[in-house]
Amino acid sequence: MPRIYLSPPDISPRDHASVAAVLTSNWVAPAGPALDAFERDVAARAQRAHAVALNSGTAALHLALQILGIGPGDAVVCPTLTFTASANPICYLGAKPVFVDSERRTWNMDTVRLREALETCPDIKAVIVVHLYGQCAEMDAIAALCREFAVPLVEDAAEALGASYGGRPAGSMGALSFFSFNGNKIITTSGGGMLLSNDAEHIARARYLATQAKEPVRHYEHKAIGYNYRMSNVLAGLGQSQLADLDRRITVRREHFEAYRTALGDLPGVEFMPIAEPDAANYWLTCLTLRPEACGCSRDDLIEALEAIDIEARPIWKPLHQQPVFTENRVFGGRVAEDLFRRGLCLPSGSSLSAADRTRVIDVIRAYLESHAG
Repeated sequence: MPRIYLSPPDISPRDHASVAAVLTSNWVAPAGPALDAFERDVAARAQRAHAVALNSGTAALHLALQILGIGPGDAVVCPTLTFTASANPICYLGAKPVFVDSERRTWNMDTVRLREALETCPDIKAVIVVHLYGQCAEMDAIAALCREFAVPLVEDAAEALGASYGGRPAGSMGALSFFSFNGNKIITTSGGGMLLSNDAEHIARARYLATQAKEPVRHYEHKAIGYNYRMSNVLAGLGQSQLADLDRRITVRREHFEAYRTALGDLPGVEFMPIAEPDAANYWLTCLTLRPEACGCSRDDLIEALEAIDIEARPIWKPLHQQPVFTENRVFGGRVAEDLFRRGLCLPSGSSLSAADRTRVIDVIRAYLESHAG
């Protein structure tokens, strides 16, 4: 049987036609009409005034922090339960990540621990909040804390395009926000990201830095150090087509989540990631945790059983404060994130996953857990 992947790219004939149209136009350089249109379309979806398309979400965060003036000696809050790309750009600028634990309700940043960090560390100059696995963090409380302590909020919506919180789109709630269009995301441009803001000067500065800080003169003039961070017009053509299909993809991924939960949620020791607002998540990945004492096996046991028959599953993010590169960094809390990592895994969730393949995954998991229970 063909391998079942966790979240592979979902590429349609429409996507092929969109890229072909860009190639036919010969607009293959970093700038072009598809790039401009993709920026406008994503900004509109996120209810943002301005956007700049980049070659990764990591580049977007790097520019966001630089625009906010983060530099050596500063501290920046980041959730510990996230991918390392949410923290690495802090280090690019000579600053230090300060990690904050998760809360159980959404697995996102714990506001009690965030207050502790802000009260304890006067060197904190910004907060990065991550919407984990397509579900928004508790943004009202987090934004209120940032206002109280007068620190800017950067919204890492890399996994959350199409999600919302209290009726507001993911990506609309920080001083700066960004999305990722990596190959495993809900839409993809192969690689890519986008930085957004309602502040025109922020995005103008990001666009300038992302194009090697070229001055607007006839010759090549540079007054600052810039980066080669822009998305290509060709990839933006793919992004336009993918974005037009976003709502269908969310619907399919939600169907996966609900099917998994219905079929497996009654098994001893199985608990699915709680969804605080079912109509607000984008269901990027379906995640669950296992209690070994109840189900008779560990997270890794189940992942290995799936891998043995060519089904990809993956542990949830290893907390950053447990990563060797960050063991000396400050962390507030950590036990919740450690527990979720120890017991949590992600199931195949792509919008191209067929119902038959999903049933295959369900049958394997159910049989394995039933054989080990009791």
